[in-house]
Order: sequence, then structure tokens, then C-alpha cells
Amino acid sequence: MRLCPLLLLLLLALCRAGITAAARSLSLRGSWRLRSGNGSLELPGEVPGCVHSALFQRSLIQDPYYGFNDLNYRWISLDNWTYSKEFKIPFDISKWQKVNLIFESVDTVAKVLLNNVSIGKTNNMFKRYSFDITGVVKAVNFIELRFQSPVLYAAQQSRAHTLYQVPPNCPPSVQKGECHVNFIRKEQCSFSWDWGPAFPTQGIWKDVRIEAYNICHLNYFTFSPLYDNHAQEWNLEIESSFDVVSSKPVSAQVIVEIPKLQTQQTYGIELQPGKRIVELFVKINKNITVETWWPHGHGNQTGYNMTILFKLDKDLNFKKSAKTSRAQQRASLVCHPAQAWLRRALCGVPALVFPILLPVIALSEQTERTVELIEEPIEGSPGLSFYFKINGFPIFLKGSNWIPADSFQDRVNSELLQLLLQSVVDANMNTLRVWGGGIYEQDEFYELCDDLGIMVWQDFMFACALYPTDQDFMDSVRMEVTYQVRRLKSHPSIITWSGNNENEAALMMNWYHIDVSHMGTYIKDYVKLYVKNIRKVVLAEDKTRPFITSSPTNGAESIAEGWLSANPYNTKFGDIHFYDYISDCWDWNVFPKARFASEYGYQSWPSFSTLEKVSTKEDWSYKSRFSLHRQHHENGNDQMLLQAGLHFKLPQSPDPLRAFKDTIYLTQVMQAQCVKTETEFYLRSRSEIVNGEGHTMGALYWQLNDIWQAPSWASLEYGGKWKMLHYFARHFFAPLLPVGFENQSVFFIYGVSDLRSDCNVTLTVRVHTWHSLEPLCSRATKHFVMKAGEAVLLYQERVPELLRRCGNCTRQSCVVSFYLSTDSKLLSSANYHFLSSLKEAVGLQKAHITAIISQQEDTFVFDLETSAVAPFVWLDVGNVPGRFSDNGFLMTDKTRTVFFYPWKPTSKSELEQSFRVSSLTDIY
Repeated sequence: MRLCPLLLLLLLALCRAGITAAARSLSLRGSWRLRSGNGSLELPGEVPGCVHSALFQRSLIQDPYYGFNDLNYRWISLDNWTYSKEFKIPFDISKWQKVNLIFESVDTVAKVLLNNVSIGKTNNMFKRYSFDITGVVKAVNFIELRFQSPVLYAAQQSRAHTLYQVPPNCPPSVQKGECHVNFIRKEQCSFSWDWGPAFPTQGIWKDVRIEAYNICHLNYFTFSPLYDNHAQEWNLEIESSFDVVSSKPVSAQVIVEIPKLQTQQTYGIELQPGKRIVELFVKINKNITVETWWPHGHGNQTGYNMTILFKLDKDLNFKKSAKTSRAQQRASLVCHPAQAWLRRALCGVPALVFPILLPVIALSEQTERTVELIEEPIEGSPGLSFYFKINGFPIFLKGSNWIPADSFQDRVNSELLQLLLQSVVDANMNTLRVWGGGIYEQDEFYELCDDLGIMVWQDFMFACALYPTDQDFMDSVRMEVTYQVRRLKSHPSIITWSGNNENEAALMMNWYHIDVSHMGTYIKDYVKLYVKNIRKVVLAEDKTRPFITSSPTNGAESIAEGWLSANPYNTKFGDIHFYDYISDCWDWNVFPKARFASEYGYQSWPSFSTLEKVSTKEDWSYKSRFSLHRQHHENGNDQMLLQAGLHFKLPQSPDPLRAFKDTIYLTQVMQAQCVKTETEFYLRSRSEIVNGEGHTMGALYWQLNDIWQAPSWASLEYGGKWKMLHYFARHFFAPLLPVGFENQSVFFIYGVSDLRSDCNVTLTVRVHTWHSLEPLCSRATKHFVMKAGEAVLLYQERVPELLRRCGNCTRQSCVVSFYLSTDSKLLSSANYHFLSSLKEAVGLQKAHITAIISQQEDTFVFDLETSAVAPFVWLDVGNVPGRFSDNGFLMTDKTRTVFFYPWKPTSKSELEQSFRVSSLTDIY
């Protein structure tokens, strides 16, 4: 059973005779003062937030993303900033036995002072910090955080590591980044990446508060569901940590109640003075059918409300019922004045101070599911499988890789998270890999994934580097991992932990040119960090999901070879990352027939409407200084044109702006078609073994989202606008899909089913000439059974025979489309197969496409009509936020209806003014 914390009300109280309140909380969110290192700049700034955001909000700098400001504003990250605030304690501090200062997170290196007394230091962005200020706090207080530049700190730590180098020292020059990021426990991509800028932020980026309490205090609360296969029953492990400041033991009664599962159990506990952990084991009623949590497309995301009451005073009775949905729970809490601190936690509203007169209680929603990583022999293959079972059912993981949604996390709000994650399921994905060079995402990210059925492959934050293993670093990592696992493990969406991104491959493929004689040192450090430290913590804290040491990895084979495999890219084990920008992406033979593809992709440029916001007219050409500056991947702009030029004519407009827009469009066409071809190859490889390879059970393309406005591998632009690739993903990740490809002049169509049950279908294959909207020929198969969860061959025909059968047809003059249906009802969208490069197409005419726009409630209807067959039809409404039901499609029928779903209120007239439609021939 998996428990997903829908809501944790840690009402920290202990009521006894003569004690009016057992805990008080004071939020320090809101306005602080910021000061530069030499005092020349002083300004107000919001907490949570960072220095860059504060400067921008006060109009002291431009948008950091504008133009070349990532270089212009390097001085901000190189300075040592101070955050300060004066605040009053609105209660008599002398009446409290213990007072703590809590930072949910600090970015990153700072000395913390209260009333000019040093109370601690921070050096890890991914940890929660608690400082005892009982002897320092007064009625009126002055707090300071004296930050050190993360860039200077990282360089300092690197210089102090004198025994041997820990590569890489600096990123490639094309990234325009900072050095030695592996020496600081901070968002690794904040020093730059091949898709993002260098903005090493400083600030208090999460909540900060004062907590005062008597007798005892609940430090953390977490739980894990476990399924007993032998007894065939669900159990629940609950762990609570208390700080008992009473000089005498504290007795309590704990009541765990899950009403819908008819489960209620009561426990007696005694808390001794000091830090104490209480572990409870709850058996779920066997006579009740437990509904499990399923990934998107495979079932419901079922949950159960649970109440845990720590009754610390026998004379006080308190009962609080939880609503079914999170939205209802939040609404009820916001309306309750005694729970105002939750307003801040849940809705981002400033907190109020209040006395708590309640026993300790936790309200949660529980969800159940099991997860297994299956690595076992496969008939016909010398390797091992690598796939996930959810609730005992094999699931093909289809999706993408998530990176931070902004360089400045205070700009990542609920609305943006909802938009991006809704776009994941709208594209028929079921999985995101939270990549290890970013951050452990905020709680709401995982709550949304729980609700939407998005499985999460969770990396720990180590990426593309070797790392030091001195004692201070290891201790910091251990506390980081412990905190994050306890924070996140109750989310059913998280299906696996992964130690790092690409570090096994970096070491064993010797990316950093380490001398062979020194390799043993780095191998020892790798095992020490990821196996003896991180893995050890994970296995101790979480028994409910697998741990993978790296990605890519050979999994069990890597373990057998001493945790590092000689060839981490072996297609017969584990997962692979694959990139090839030179070979023809229309040739499926290029791609590895791997067990699991967790990274692969191609670049494209974001739309002109996205770039326009951060650039000027002089920047609007493909070879401008701006275009070169924004490209952080070596030769990336040239590689996109090289790949596009294999199959398309490159734009030739004499108008520089027209040529720039056409090139942007063509890079998106190229990216979408390349990733489509590669993904469909992985999808159709799920049920077969060829030459020992295959049984592919995962396709996660790189990458889902953008961190700024620049060329990248993303399918969602900065802000959430869908690229052509994302519309393509909606089709190639559909639950039922026909996939076409050629092999030695034979045309094959596979049926790929992600359905949970068999279905009766008919396959229809049509051939069009490029110059006619009427199909040249059409053939439908007899009804057949499409097996659930399989990829099977449905159709094959030699291409010369297909062309002869259809009459006046050549490879250059015709295109093939095909779809699945039942009783004339479409079950899949139409797919297509190009018989030649489109730059060689004969008869392809310039299409005149018109649209009539109408409105149906909150949705807008675009009725399209074309004068000719039109490949890659692109509908664009500029800066109007929203998405179409389909886009980038091959239009072989004279008319087509497409819907537009706005993300913000708009009008028919605004859409008519913004609307532009184009297709491939428009760029010639």
C-alpha cells in the first residue's frame, strides 16, 4: 500500500493543566532587507526569493533573461549578499522551554546570526536547517544571513581539495558558465548547462519561521504502505520524530483511523526526554477491498483519508474530519482562523501567529500501489529485462525528462506547475524523470503528479561530474538524502530513486581523460558516495521502491561488476541515453534496441513569439550574435540545419526576419519528426527480441520543459507553449497506435497497444499523391484482435508492389497514411509514412489554408480548409496562451476541425488578429 500525504496538519500541541498553549509559530516570510558586499546597494526583497528577483522587482536590473543579461549580471552571483530583518515576538518568549529557527531551505552558503550572535551555517541548498535559539531570542530581534558567493565558495572548496583533481573543473566555453559546481551542494545547472544559463542564485528560497514549544514537539511525520505478498494484506509503517523538552517522560495515546478501509487502531506510547522516534505498524482490514493507485492511462488515482491523532492529554478530546479531495480540504482549512499558518503553507498567503490548543493530529490521504523493477532473464537474449511493474502489472513508461522550470524558483508558481504537468498527461505521457542536475521539486509538484497519475523517476542531485568524498561533503549529502527521502517517500507517483545522472558513464567511458593509474581512486569515491552513502540511506529510509545507482546503468549487471559496468550503454541491460545528431534520424537502424531509453532527443528553436520577448530586431536572424549566444550546445545550430537538410529544403527567403521565422519552424519540424521516428522504434520494440536486443519498456525523451527562451531539446517552451514535438507526442504516446516503417524496401505496420484489454480493430492503409486531396487507393484489413500491452505486426507489403497496386505512384509522388478503427469508429489518429525525403517530393503544391473561428463556451473551434495536401500544418496564435487539439499535422483531407483551449480568457477577435497558419511549402 502506498500512502500519499494529501495534507499533513502537524498541530503541535500538548495541553495540560495550567498550560494555555503548547506551541507557537511565527512566520518570517515577507519583506527583508538585502545588502551587497560593500554596502553600495541596499534594497527590500521578498522571502521566499533570491537576490536577482529582488533587484528585478525594484527595477535595478532588467529581466535577467533579456538579451545577454546572463553575462551582464554575472556580478550579482560573484558578490557576497546579506539578508536581514528586524522582527518582534508577539508572545512572552520566557514562557517557552524551546525556541527554534527553521529554514526549509537556504540557497546556499551563509552564516546565520541572531542579535549579532552566530547561531549556525548553511552550505546545502537541499537540506532543512533547524537552529536552537532559545538562549538568544528576545522580544525584539535582528536576524542576518551573510551569504558567500556560490561561485567563489565552489572555487575555494576546489582549491582546498589538494590530494587530486575532481573533474570537470569548468563547463565547455559555449555554455558561458561558472566552474567547480561539483564542490557545492546547489542546483548544478545554476552554473550553466547545454540548454540553460548561468545564474548561481543566492537567497532564502523556501519558508523560514520561528517555532516555540513546551513539553514536546513533532519534528517530522512520515509513513509508508507495505504489501505483504504472503499474507496478501496491506500494512502501514508510520514514523514520527519528537523533541521532548519535558524533564519527565510524556505518555500519549495514538489513534490511527482510515474510515473507508474500516481500519482503526490505538497505541499507547511513552516519550522519554530528548529526541525520540516513534514507529507504528498498522494492519489494514483484510475484509475490505483496497483500490490501488494507477498511473495515467491505466486506472484511477485512488486515495483514502487517514487521521492520526496523538492524544497527549486524557482530559482533552478533539476530532477533525478530513474531506475527500485536496481542494475541499484546503478550502475548509483556509476558512478556519486557528489554522492560519496553513494558509501560508498551502496557498502562499502570509501566516498569522496563533496559539494551538489541540492535541497533535495529522490528516492525510492514503493511496495504495506497489512498484517493482524487474530484471530477469529473457528468452532469446543473453541479458536481463529492465521494466517496472505497478501493482503487479507491467507498465511501459512513456514520457520525458523534467528540468527546473526557471532559474529563479520564486517564479515557479502553482499556475505554472499545473500548466506544465497538465500538458504531460494531455500528451498521453505517464512518466517524468526528475533529472539530477536540477532540484528536488517543491511539494506541489509531487502532489500534482500524484493527482494526475504521473510516475516520477527521481534522481538525486548529482549530474555529469565526479564529486569529492571528504567527510564534510559526505555528511552533508547523507543529511540531504535523509531529509529528501523522508519528505518525498509518501508520494505514490515516485516509483524509483536514482543516484545520479550519467556519472557511471562519465567515469567508465572516461569523459574526463583520467589517467588509468588513477582510475581506482575515482572508482572508490564513486562507490563510497552512491553506494555506501546514498544507497545505504535510501534502503534504510524507504523499503517500498527500488534504488538505481545511476542513469544510464546496466542495473544488476553493473552491481555484479562492482557497481560500475565496463560498458554502461550495453543495450541488453538497464537503461540507455542516446544522442546522434549527424546520422539520418529517419533511419531507424541508427537507434539502439535497448531495454529502456531514458534519454534521447534532438534540438529545435522555440517560437518567434517566445524569443521576441527577450530580444531586439537586430537579434532576429539565425546567425546573429544573439542566436549564437543562446545556443549552449557545441555546433547545435549547425547540427539542426544539417539534420533538417537531409530531408527538407532549407529556407531561402531574402527577407531576414522571414528566413529566421521559417528556420525556427523547420527546426521544430525536424525535431518532431526525428523524435517521432525514434520513439515509435522503441514502442514497437516492446514485444520482440531481435539479435538478443529488444523488450523495450520505456521511452523518456529529452527534455520536457525549458528553463529560459533558447534552443533546446524541449517540447514545451519557456512558459509552457507547445512546440510541434509536444503535439506529435500526443499522437505517438497514444494508448493505441499504428507504427509504419520500412526495412529493405518492405513496408511494415505494427500495432502498439497500451490498453488494459484486447480490442477488435481494422487497419486502413491509404495512399495519396502529393497533388491530390483524393486518396489514390485504400485498403482495409479484416477485423482482428489487438492484444493489450503488446506491439505486433499487422501489415507488410513490398513498397514496389504497393506503388504498382495504387497505379500512377512513385516514391517521390506519394505518401502513405494509416489508422485503426472499429465499426467505422476511429480508434487511433492517422499516422503516416514518407516514401522519400520531402525535398524530393513531386507534385507538392503550395497550399492555401483558411480558417473560420467560432466559440463554444470556453473552447474555440477552427474550421480549416485547404486547397492542396499540406504537410506539417502549423497553427499559431502568437502570445495568446493555450494549446490546440492538434497541430503540425499532415492534411490530406480538404477540411479539418481543430479546437483551441485557452489557458487564460481570450476572445474570437483576439484570436483572429493573432492567428497565422503555415505549412511546409510556405518556407520554399
